Amino acid sequence: MRSRRSPQTWREVRRHLNGHRHDLARAADRLYPDLPRVGSTHLLTRPDWTPAEPLDLRRIALRWTGRSPAPAVTGREEEAASALPPGAGSYAEAMGALDRPGMFENRTCYRLLDVAWPELGFTRGHYFDGVDVGEAAAHEFAAARLLGEVTGERRGETAGEGRGAALGESPGKAELPFRSLVADPTDLRLRTVLPAVSMLTLRRDSRTGAMTFVLHWRDPARVAHGGGLYQVMPVGVFQPAEETPHAEAADFDLWKCAVREYAEEFLGRPEAYGDAFDYETWPLYRELTDARESGRLRSFVLGMGVDPLTFATDILAVTVIEADAFDAVFGDITATNEEGRVVGARGIPFDDDSVSRYVHHEPMQAAGAAVLELAWKHRHALSPE
Repeated sequence: MRSRRSPQTWREVRRHLNGHRHDLARAADRLYPDLPRVGSTHLLTRPDWTPAEPLDLRRIALRWTGRSPAPAVTGREEEAASALPPGAGSYAEAMGALDRPGMFENRTCYRLLDVAWPELGFTRGHYFDGVDVGEAAAHEFAAARLLGEVTGERRGETAGEGRGAALGESPGKAELPFRSLVADPTDLRLRTVLPAVSMLTLRRDSRTGAMTFVLHWRDPARVAHGGGLYQVMPVGVFQPAEETPHAEAADFDLWKCAVREYAEEFLGRPEAYGDAFDYETWPLYRELTDARESGRLRSFVLGMGVDPLTFATDILAVTVIEADAFDAVFGDITATNEEGRVVGARGIPFDDDSVSRYVHHEPMQAAGAAVLELAWKHRHALSPE
């Protein structure tokens, strides 16, 4: 067999990872039998991470600390070597050299330190900190299944039989030395956790009470995480718009993050803001904020969870927008954007059949499935008569 660490094999495993993320996530889920899940999904969570009722986004308090405690696992451990090609010091470095997606920068991000609803604690992190651990662990898992390390060859079977068997099984923790360093993916002390805000957007017809939503298909050629999967929209890593101290302080706000993602994913606008960007005079921000202040738009946080394959961590949220406000702002939703394409631009019915389809039967990112299921569970609280 070709060396597992050769550039050719690394690319083969990377292609397999990007082409089978949904199946791999379902398999990785079996490694954590003792951790709670969000509803019936594969999203790992903690009992205190899912509030009993939706929390108004305006109630969420963000606390900042300038001290950044060192994570226990960084992706530069000896155990991570099998997920890296020769000469690469980290998984982000390997991606940059051998499989660079369209959007790939080591941007400043807000690193999550603790969760105590309605308060979240943060410090400074960087995007590649998450890639170096999460994508490396996913690569290691994909390689163990693809390259026949858990069945087949070690029992004397042919290489073809071994590979076929491996694709149908989950490796155990013994075959995953790097992943085993993160024994509990929900332990915020073990690694640098850079949460994204996964926002389901519901368009509500006030005459009938009916609601619809749109989805995003994430293009693996354009994104570093979640390629080939459906996801709610908008979704974005919680980070400042620019690499300056001013932006880091000014953008430390979940609503500002969500509005920027609405601009980029719904309207196809570029990520170009500038250090002295004024949200209060930005027409999109004013339109959406005015709608929120008038009660025509309501945003809630439903919980938080961790993807079992990549350890990606998401704040699960939902925004309900009255149809007139939605149409005025997003009447011409873009068909494609920098991260993929829009699915259901005319509106997918927010009903039991559609929710069940995407939660259980489509290749949906675990966070997207979780927020859809939670929103359906709380649908009466989200859309009072």
